[in-house]
Amino acid sequence: MPDVTWWGHSTCTIEDRGVRVLTDPLFCSRLGHLRRRRGPLPDNRSRRADLAVVSHLHADHLDLASLAALPRDVPVAVPRGALRAVPGLRRLRDRELIEVAPGDTVGVGDLVVEVVPAEHDGRRWPWSRRRAPALGYVVSGESRTYFAGDTGSSAVVREAVGRCDIALLPVGGWGPTLGPGHLDAARAASFLAELDAYHAVPVHFGTMWPVGLELVRPGRFHRPGSEFVRQVARRGLACSARELQPGETAQFDLPERAAE
Repeated sequence: MPDVTWWGHSTCTIEDRGVRVLTDPLFCSRLGHLRRRRGPLPDNRSRRADLAVVSHLHADHLDLASLAALPRDVPVAVPRGALRAVPGLRRLRDRELIEVAPGDTVGVGDLVVEVVPAEHDGRRWPWSRRRAPALGYVVSGESRTYFAGDTGSSAVVREAVGRCDIALLPVGGWGPTLGPGHLDAARAASFLAELDAYHAVPVHFGTMWPVGLELVRPGRFHRPGSEFVRQVARRGLACSARELQPGETAQFDLPERAAE
């Protein structure tokens, strides 16, 4: 039975067939002007992984200190071009870094991790000329679990993902507004309706928040997860949506088709 642990922001552990895939590791209490405002720091369990995957180059998804905190035997999949675009990754050459692009697959234990596109800015910083593709990942074992990274909705993304059983979808951000290439709670629910998933977990909200903005539109920080659950119910989707607390694990029962 697959399970998902949400550590906050976009950091999740997907465990399937006894194999752990860690997404967008972010273990810090502070990142530039952002502070962790909800939940404890991820504990040592979050470092236990057989593979880590990075969705794109933005610092809240590709955090060099968090990657360095992983055991050296944990391989890390990063977008193709990341080693050139983010020179700091060269300090992690003591571990296996696998550059991937949409259409690639990575095998880990009894799982296959498929690389899919995402509709999002692929630059490290807004002023950067170097970029790498923004990605999502589909972890296939007993279930097909889709980790979207950061993405907007598009036909290209939907077609690449195909059917999934569990969807980990971004529903917010870390500021009072969301720019292009993001999903809010309502758009994420609409995107979920097209994925034919059995279960969904909202991520990328309610963890990191800019200093001094606690009182500016606090609903953007606190509410996206519960609003996503409400939007899924409002649409009458044949899919359960569950908001997790940081560090919480959910197990998912799946119908027979997951074994096909």
